[in-house]
Order: sequence, then C-alpha cells, then structure tokens
Amino acid sequence: MPAAGPLLALLADGETPVGPAVLVVAAHPDDEVIGIGAQLPRFHDITLLHVTDGAPRDGGDAAMHGFADTASYAAARREELEAALALAGIPAERALNCGIPDQQAALWLADLTREVAARITALRPAAIVTHAYEGGHPDHDATAFAVHAALRLMDGPTPVLLEMAGYHAGPQGMRTGCFLPAGEDGAVRLAVPPAALVCKRRMMACFVTQQRVLAEFPIDGEMLRPAPRYDFAQPPHPGRLHYENHPWGMTGEAFRERVAEASQPLGIGR
Repeated sequence: MPAAGPLLALLADGETPVGPAVLVVAAHPDDEVIGIGAQLPRFHDITLLHVTDGAPRDGGDAAMHGFADTASYAAARREELEAALALAGIPAERALNCGIPDQQAALWLADLTREVAARITALRPAAIVTHAYEGGHPDHDATAFAVHAALRLMDGPTPVLLEMAGYHAGPQGMRTGCFLPAGEDGAVRLAVPPAALVCKRRMMACFVTQQRVLAEFPIDGEMLRPAPRYDFAQPPHPGRLHYENHPWGMTGEAFRERVAEASQPLGIGR
C-alpha cells in the first residue's frame, strides 16, 4: 500500500487544495462531515460512497422525527446530505449509496465488499478515507472491514488508505473525535481555519434530524491516520464495545461471526 505521509502532510495544514482523487467510504450520510467536514471543500476530485441510507428499518428513528415510514426518513436524510455537500461545493451526483439499511451493514459483508471493490476499480482514487475498526458502531466496523477486504481482492496498485476519527468506548463513556489510545501513533490532527469552521457548522446544521447526535461531537476535532492492518477476527479492544450499549442489533461476537462467514466466499483471511 502506498505511503500515506505525503497526503497527510498536505492535509494537515487545513488550507492547501487537494488535487488527487479521493474516495470517502462512510457508513452513514453525515459521517464524512463529522470526520473531515472542514476539509471537504479542499478536494478538487472527491467521491463519497455511503454504505447505508441512514434509516433503521425498525421505524423507531423515523417515527421519532415525524416520518410516516422509513423510506420517507431515508429520503430526508439524503436531502440533508445533499444540502450539506452543496455548501462544500460537492454536487449530489458525487455522493453514491450502497442502499443498505442503517444498522444492517454487518449482515451484508461479502456483497458490500464486492460493491466497494467495484467502485474502487471504476473510480481509481489515489486515496480512500474511511472508518477505523473501533467498536463504535457496527456499520462503521462493517465499512472498515469491507474497504480493507476490497483492497485485498484487487490486483495492481492500491490507493493510500486513511482513517478518520469517530467514536468508541472509553472509561467515562463514549469518546469522540479521537482514535483508541493504542492507535494514536501516526495520527495527524488537521488544522481547521476559521472560515472552514464556519462552513462545517453550516454543513452540520443541514442534518436537521441528527442534531441531538451531532451535538456530542467536537466541531473542530478532525484527525486522520494511516490505516493499520486489522485482524477482524479479534475485538478492536478489550471489554465492552460502545455499540453493545445500544439496541442496534449487533454484538462484537456476532460481528466477528459475520466476518468469518464473509471471509470464506471472498477468499480472504480475516
């Protein structure tokens, strides 16, 4: 895999335009804004691939936000995304979607991996930005697995692979805007100039249905790091995972079972 250092150095100053093609693979519509929203206007050639549509199929979130059904809620989340990306100068057609229901990405790991591989092959990005494997959300971990597995399926040169900080379990509850302590070596905190901070605030405000969730994230805390090699057969850290505290339909053990099931037809180790 190519060295990430030059691209990280370019990104670190928070202002220099970024010319190389970049693919952001995010679990939900808003994850890219949480993770690197202040940097998005800098990219001259960026494509986003969202794994889920942001609408859990149990209907609870849809009802809570006043939508009659999950399809309407998913459509609203798409509209919020497009409004936010427009502020960064990113046209709606550059935001692709795998269409998996929120909270169900781990149920489709093999198919998701193949789709991600096909997108990478078609787009040929110089770099990919995605989630870390940290037990924050099962869709984040599924996305991380799919990207890593997709790159293992491909022949020829592979893109630089970077991870954006998200959230995970900590001693005092959820930790946001940083990586697990054991994985902070090599991480780069990105500068967020005043104008970029204003733009990011406006972008985050577009996600009307997500304001309660977004309030938990530092608006100026953006970090990237070179992606490590993972053993997805092992938990990301000892102890209880963050998502095991929520009714999101997944445990760490069940996730790792899904990884094992997907790895065989994909022809990869875990």
